Amino acid sequence: MHKLFTAAAAAALIAVPAVVQSQGAAKPNDAQIAHIAYTAGQLDVAAGKQALAKSKNKAVRDFADEMIRDHTAVNDKALALVKKLNVTPQPNPTSAALTAGADKKRDELAKLDGAAFDRAYAANEVAYHKTVNAALHDTLIPSAQSAELKSLLGTGLTLFTSHQTHAEHLAASLK
Repeated sequence: MHKLFTAAAAAALIAVPAVVQSQGAAKPNDAQIAHIAYTAGQLDVAAGKQALAKSKNKAVRDFADEMIRDHTAVNDKALALVKKLNVTPQPNPTSAALTAGADKKRDELAKLDGAAFDRAYAANEVAYHKTVNAALHDTLIPSAQSAELKSLLGTGLTLFTSHQTHAEHLAASLK
């Protein structure tokens, strides 16, 4: 059951880079990139809050606290930057797909308790960070026109890569 759940989580998230690419031949613009990045951060904050509400495992709770703290901090920097650059984040198919996938995943996780929740949350965090990191590296950073936005995304990628590693260690410890 756990392997099936993990596979389903990964399959649902694998489509996100394809959605980024499917916005047409044109690369996403800075307003769309800002919306995608902010949305991804907000979704992980929501996932962290769900984990804090459901999990009693200290390692899971510590990880969730880290996700909330770090993604909130990056999103605060992103909001300050878009204000400085006078860019209005633009909703787009990628941010909509991220939101739909995260909403579905939160609903699935809500049905689990205890160790089953902890394992599924950790597995989802691994898959989510892999997907977001790939989108940052392969599409969003190369497409960003603003040097400041590109720099913030690069900083985010470094931080989120460490989140992926932390999530992988957490998931391995919960097997």
